[in-house]
Amino acid sequence: MAVTFLIIVGIALGYALMMERTYDYVSLYRVAEQAPSSSNEQGNLESPAAIVAKTNNLYAGVVTRRILEEKGLAGLPFQLQVSALEDTSLVRFVTESSEKNAALVEEMHSRVLERAAEDQQALLESRKATLQRQLENAQRALETAQESTSPSAAELVANYATRVAEIEDQLAQLHPGELVQTAVRSLTPTGTSRSLVMALALVLAGMLAVMMAFFSHFAVAVRDSLQEE
Repeated sequence: MAVTFLIIVGIALGYALMMERTYDYVSLYRVAEQAPSSSNEQGNLESPAAIVAKTNNLYAGVVTRRILEEKGLAGLPFQLQVSALEDTSLVRFVTESSEKNAALVEEMHSRVLERAAEDQQALLESRKATLQRQLENAQRALETAQESTSPSAAELVANYATRVAEIEDQLAQLHPGELVQTAVRSLTPTGTSRSLVMALALVLAGMLAVMMAFFSHFAVAVRDSLQEE
């Protein structure tokens, strides 16, 4: 029993000491903002869920292929997980990996975030251009109404002035996406801990030690019985 117990515990101890510690590397991106509306209470220019979908189906694949080609690798030793944080404008990028791959993880996160930021900026510029055109049209209409002598001119001036103010407010509330953090390592290791491995090893070693004792006793009994015959 003692020999079996010590062998199992020794193997587990060696495995636990050789285990590669892994950490979560987390990046956060805040999506671009626009004026809130009845259909878009948070005022996101693009929903965080849309960023998640684009990352999973477009950004991550393109970036991965480029990194593999540049580094001459057959595959990446980690995976990228993307999720939208509920009730926020944040998108969370998480990779579980060992410290030796930290630089590669940071490079991948940076490239994926760069692609997301570029697309967001393009949407922001398009939205801004649309609002600028609307503002110019409203200002021209306001000037025309101010010069008019029509009985309804005063009402038109008030309406167009309100419209101009609304568009200017929408332009003021346009904000680009923001990279909050890039591949920040978690404070504590993730995955199976060494203490858990040793705890399971002690339980397993105790069970196998008892089983080995019964097996040894059975083997000796069979041997003695054969010798008597």
